[in-house]
Amino acid sequence: MTSSGGGLDECRAAIDLANSHDPRDHHGVPLALAQGRMAEEWVVRLAPQATDALRLAARAHHLRRWELPRSDYPAGRAGYLRWRRAQRQRHARDLIAMADDAGLDGSVSARAAAIVSKKGLGSDPEVQTFEDAVSLTFLETQLEPVIARLADDAKAASIVAKTLAKMSDAGRGQAQALAASGQFGDRSRRILTEAMATLPA
Repeated sequence: MTSSGGGLDECRAAIDLANSHDPRDHHGVPLALAQGRMAEEWVVRLAPQATDALRLAARAHHLRRWELPRSDYPAGRAGYLRWRRAQRQRHARDLIAMADDAGLDGSVSARAAAIVSKKGLGSDPEVQTFEDAVSLTFLETQLEPVIARLADDAKAASIVAKTLAKMSDAGRGQAQALAASGQFGDRSRRILTEAMATLPA
């Protein structure tokens, strides 16, 4: 693991400060703040020697996300993909600015921005670890709210399966452990289990 000293702590604090203004809530904590912390924790669990760039990317993966709501883009998959792309661009831009203000080396901030932009997904091990971490964070923080909005179990399982499909075997193993952990309600646990069963062995 690389170490950027105090600059890393300053950048992490800036990310947390920005995310502390998220009006959405997760168990009494602003949602983006909780998600950033969880994602970095997942990175460390999945890759104990994770670089500073990977850890910062995870911390910033929903940086000020609420400021660009999904409703600003057209309904449907095309609109959704445009929104996702715009969010990644914003996260990368804001992360670089915070890293520069914290005095981090430009190579660290550039790499963190590339990871948060998911450049190299499918071929870059760090980007895959990032994807696993943010997907696990999604399951922990948003699985139940998403499923609660959907009356159709098959549709809910299809949505969850799309998240699982982007994960590595190691990430899916952690998702399976979450399903067995007892932290989800019966319906959410069943849908997560059904979604996992649809994936290729």
